[in-house]
Amino acid sequence: MESFGTRLHRAVTERGPLCVGIDPHPALLARWGLDDDLQGLDRFTRTVVDALGDRVAVVKPQSAFFERFGSRGAAVLESTIRQLRNAGSLVLLDVKRGDIGSTVRAYASAYLDPSSPMYVDAVTASPYLGVGSLAPMVELATEHGGGVFVLALTSNPEGAAVQRARTADGRTVAQTVIDEISQLNRGAEPLGSFGLVVGATIGDTGHDLSGVGGPLLAPGLGAQGAGAADLRTVFGSNLAAVLPSYSREVLSAGPDVTALRAAADRVLGECRAVLAARD
Repeated sequence: MESFGTRLHRAVTERGPLCVGIDPHPALLARWGLDDDLQGLDRFTRTVVDALGDRVAVVKPQSAFFERFGSRGAAVLESTIRQLRNAGSLVLLDVKRGDIGSTVRAYASAYLDPSSPMYVDAVTASPYLGVGSLAPMVELATEHGGGVFVLALTSNPEGAAVQRARTADGRTVAQTVIDEISQLNRGAEPLGSFGLVVGATIGDTGHDLSGVGGPLLAPGLGAQGAGAADLRTVFGSNLAAVLPSYSREVLSAGPDVTALRAAADRVLGECRAVLAARD
């Protein structure tokens, strides 16, 4: 199977550098005139897939907003994943899983094994039980051509207390994560399959991202306060690997399909202009 990095590189080349999140939280459902129930969830996600599934490189469902409806919400998520795959989008499931031993292996099996009904192209993961604890996830991703995006420097202000703390060798915790993920991508072409999550709102990171060799997911754009122009400040000379991620900025244009497509096209155009250096 092709690596996730290869598929992502092709998808971005063909469709443009854009990831759109599916975050069906109650306020957004209400904005669309939908009830905060299973039917509202299903209608919301189907509309997003119809509007964007055949034109956006990566779509990122946020698992928590489906899980809150229990097993029936999980069934909607399974259906959404299938629909997105059929439409040609890469599916990045935002689950931020992280654990040790058999537990992280089970998470990996749930999302990165092609035999699973929740099988996706890539997942987000938390490294704060140690990057090495994610080894079973890395192994299964490698075996089946999947990807893992590991939290490094996140947009939420609380994250800095942990991520910017210093380790015994003087590096920040975030830099140790960056360096260990970089090792996983060594020698990968055209793009490694193991990425980092670096928030677009954080300004100059003060961290070295030059050797990552994999994708840099940049959430925090749009409603969270960052604009496409901020990507240059955050990523500097590392723009070639950046995958900008928007959610509410695009989703709030719904439920009209044409308006959703126009919103996605608009932010994609803004990102293309800023990321032109990647070419």
